[in-house]
Amino acid sequence: MKAVVYKGPFEVAVEDVDNPTIQHPNDVIVRVTSTAICGSDLHMYEGRTAAEPGITFGHENMGTIAEVGPGVTSLKEGDRVVMPFNVACGFCRNCVEGFTGYCLTVNPGFPGGAYGYVAMGPWKGGQAEYLRVPYADFNCLKLPPGTEHEQDFVLLADIFPTGYHGCELAQVRPGESVTVYGAGPVGLMAAYSALLRGAKKVFVVDRVAERLQKAEEIGAVPINFAEGDPVEQIQDQTEGMGTDKGIDAVGYQASAGGGTDREEPATVLNSLVRTVRATGMLGIPGLYVPSDPGAPDEQSKQGMLLVAVGKLFEKGLKLGTGQCNVKRYNRQLRDMIIEGRAKPSFVVSHELPLDQAPSAYDKFDKRIEGYTKVVLHP
Repeated sequence: MKAVVYKGPFEVAVEDVDNPTIQHPNDVIVRVTSTAICGSDLHMYEGRTAAEPGITFGHENMGTIAEVGPGVTSLKEGDRVVMPFNVACGFCRNCVEGFTGYCLTVNPGFPGGAYGYVAMGPWKGGQAEYLRVPYADFNCLKLPPGTEHEQDFVLLADIFPTGYHGCELAQVRPGESVTVYGAGPVGLMAAYSALLRGAKKVFVVDRVAERLQKAEEIGAVPINFAEGDPVEQIQDQTEGMGTDKGIDAVGYQASAGGGTDREEPATVLNSLVRTVRATGMLGIPGLYVPSDPGAPDEQSKQGMLLVAVGKLFEKGLKLGTGQCNVKRYNRQLRDMIIEGRAKPSFVVSHELPLDQAPSAYDKFDKRIEGYTKVVLHP
């Protein structure tokens, strides 16, 4: 089958690889119909992780079941399904408590597994024609048959639940004001989720015009940090108070701003500490890593960031962190899509065949030609 294979920094290729097979009675094989490129894929693509050449990328996957293992009880051939990017067993302590992003079974020695991602277990990615799904009764979310809502449903694998998770981490409530740093796919989903949850005003900070336009289209207030200190811009619009809640949808590859592309890994965290009012709360779904070989300084290379803890303490701020436990949210978000209450596909800018993946990665990484979210169709 054809699959997107990592070759080295800034290079992927669509190559022939072995088809997946049933390896356990609880497996299914999914014929992939849609698979998205994630901002997290770019960390590997750019050589900012320990990823070795040969990895098949792709953790945002949906399709129809082509083969069913003999131990699977709730699924059948032909079912249309979407899979959380978290690979989870469903029976370990963390899974039973709802922390499926931190499964203790699927990646021995490390809490958490994912498709097609470095250090997240042996699971092949789904930017391919077929995907093996383990513990399928637990990991597959059934969808209505047909092709309706294809762009919306594929986003249930990661970015829609992750954006919503950012709001959960910050405990966003109706009538509150929220600042989201980053207008990439997760940031836009966080802003959209905040509005779905009844936020009265949502500010979205970025500098890419197409992204800020998307934010404005859904009813958020765009803040271009290239035009001045975003904290001051937001304070000017909140009577100097700042917002009730804040969400970091950027992570460790944050830009220092000021007309430069120089990275400053802690800049979003420190901006949020300044942006959110005293006794407010921060949600941090943006990715931070314990080691980063491409970091701008030695401490950051070891995941040690200079964060304004003193000011965070002084303001009595609370914070929540960690990757999304997709199964906490995907069923309800699916039903909101079906009922017409949510349409997250506004973020999708390009739908392309799988063989155009190398070009799509290049343009998405460079944030050019309006590439905000790419869905590939094998």
